[in-house]
Amino acid sequence: MKIIVNARFLTQPITGVQRFAIEISLRLKKELGEKIMFVSPKEIIQNEIAKELQVNTIGYTTSHLWEQIELPLYLKKKGSPLLLNFCNTAPLLYKNKISTIHDIAFEVYPETYSKAFLYVYRFLIPKICKNSKKIITVSDFSKQEIIKYYKTKTDKIQVIYNAVNDGFIYNENIELKNQKYFLAVSSLNYRKNLPFVLDSFIEFIKDCPDYKLYLIGGMDTKSFSKLNLSKYTNHPNIIFLGRVSDEDLILYYSNAVAFIYPSLYEGFGIPPLEAQKCGTPVILSNLSCFPEIFGQSVLYCDVDNINSLVKQMNLILEKELRDNIKKLGEENEKKYNWDLSANCLMKNFNNFDKS
Repeated sequence: MKIIVNARFLTQPITGVQRFAIEISLRLKKELGEKIMFVSPKEIIQNEIAKELQVNTIGYTTSHLWEQIELPLYLKKKGSPLLLNFCNTAPLLYKNKISTIHDIAFEVYPETYSKAFLYVYRFLIPKICKNSKKIITVSDFSKQEIIKYYKTKTDKIQVIYNAVNDGFIYNENIELKNQKYFLAVSSLNYRKNLPFVLDSFIEFIKDCPDYKLYLIGGMDTKSFSKLNLSKYTNHPNIIFLGRVSDEDLILYYSNAVAFIYPSLYEGFGIPPLEAQKCGTPVILSNLSCFPEIFGQSVLYCDVDNINSLVKQMNLILEKELRDNIKKLGEENEKKYNWDLSANCLMKNFNNFDKS
């Protein structure tokens, strides 16, 4: 049976969604060889990965137009093989498919998204859930959300977890370590809860003025311009680093006192797992998928109470506790593995006959 992968993700910047697609695809290619084919629009930006996957570019359009029209027409000419979709969307008029829905944050926090985005996703996602042969999602939390909002049958949804690249390993840097800093990876997206991090840190340094907060991530998204960061950008203890390479990210993870990620809603949460893989203790919100994915390996805070995060930041300064959380984190991240995730997906392939 020939399998086709919708590789439109190669035309997109890499976030957690695209990372899932890339890592699973690389393993499928290694395991299945010529039995699997990757097809994409022409405007590829992830060229090295495309070369490794031996991607075939087809059609003349891009984005949703390519996915909804050119891709299904191509598949029908090829005899309607099984199509794998990894990044939330999929062609509606093609039914012989497995589709991945990472989360449905747009339903829970619609104010976070543009009207155009909401219109497209609220139209597409329920139909994709209905006419796909299987839905993949990245946590039991997301599975229950999909069931709740779209009444999808439980046995139609399979949980396949994310993981972290092998390159994320502890890398000590004395200069960074001596700076005594907390690290956050965030954006202006409302559900990332950035003001809560900033306000909590300002409260924390009233008693610990020699600590810094390093903040990694893009802060220029026009859609979220309602967030006013002006009172934080000139603060001497808060450093906005913008986007950084994976190599630099690993350094910042490895040498931080702790990693803070009190997001309001996540399907999985790759950054805190990256931090754990780099040997860094983690502080999370007690919401969404986090208790499922991280269990007792992190400290949790209440996002309705700034003092809750301040308390956890103070606790993590205690060496015995910090060392214990680091150890638990390193044990936790070992449970998540891209090879295991790819193997879980492949078990589905022989269950579907050609439609």
